[in-house]
Amino acid sequence: MPDPARDRSTSRPAVECRGLRKVFRDFWLRPRVVAVDGLDLRIEPGEVFGLLGPNGSGKSTTIKLLLGLLFPSAGELSLLGGRPGDPGVLARIGYLPEESHLYPFLDGAEILEFTGRLFGVAAPERRRRAEELLDMVGLPDVRGRPVEQYSKGMQRRIGLAQSLVNDPELLILDEPTNGLDPIGTRQVKDVIRALRDRGKTVIVTSHLLSDVEEVCDRVAILYGGRCRVVGTVDELLDRAERSLLETDRLDANAEGAIRRRCAELGIAVHRIDAPRRNLESLFLEIVRTARAEGAETSGARETGALASFLGGDRAGTSGRGGER
Repeated sequence: MPDPARDRSTSRPAVECRGLRKVFRDFWLRPRVVAVDGLDLRIEPGEVFGLLGPNGSGKSTTIKLLLGLLFPSAGELSLLGGRPGDPGVLARIGYLPEESHLYPFLDGAEILEFTGRLFGVAAPERRRRAEELLDMVGLPDVRGRPVEQYSKGMQRRIGLAQSLVNDPELLILDEPTNGLDPIGTRQVKDVIRALRDRGKTVIVTSHLLSDVEEVCDRVAILYGGRCRVVGTVDELLDRAERSLLETDRLDANAEGAIRRRCAELGIAVHRIDAPRRNLESLFLEIVRTARAEGAETSGARETGALASFLGGDRAGTSGRGGER
């Protein structure tokens, strides 16, 4: 697994912004909205980076600048050693937008094969990738169903698979768990971690902060188009003024003795309580039990292994050329 604490001065960043600024102007070219205001960011290869902020903070504009869909008003921006919008750079990027835009009359396999063809992947290879990706996102049983018949969560899964068809070096996921149930959310988080382990760089935006906390190596919080704070999750969330002590369950006598001893030492005991699981873990346990009992479902099933071509030898697995 990449070490987010490694010496960042020795590697070329996957994404670097210096003084990035984007001003939207009105018809008379007067400044109307400053969406990004002097943004400095450096995202390292092989890390999962969270881009956070409230609505209107500049996250979506920053992503559009990275993809070359907008041009900066000022500043410098590079990604994967090139410039945004360059065809050679775009071919190495995967993107899942906040809303999935899919051809409703195509089925899941056709969506993925069509995307592979746009990237110039040879026919046999793109068919193989489509099958692996459908299994990876838990949709092999509905591969022949038109996507207009998919639920929102199933469309989100096929959108994630679509963003991976070209085996990207940089993956940009905008609200990747939007519309997913807790099972799908957990599976997407597992996929993100597995992609990081394969050396992918992943940028994640989400309003579900618990998801970001769980998968990201570092996060940046934007407000008003500026980066207010950036760092590892541990750096930002550690409460240095407190200590956490975990023991076996205490009875009333033991708890009272601990409180008295702490008082003698001048240590304030703020809380003694029993830990509890979160709702996600309970939900997943119930679903796993139902599956083990053979309960039927018409929705997405459990995801499979990460597709074998992801993070492989790019020269040997690109599948370019040949029959199309």
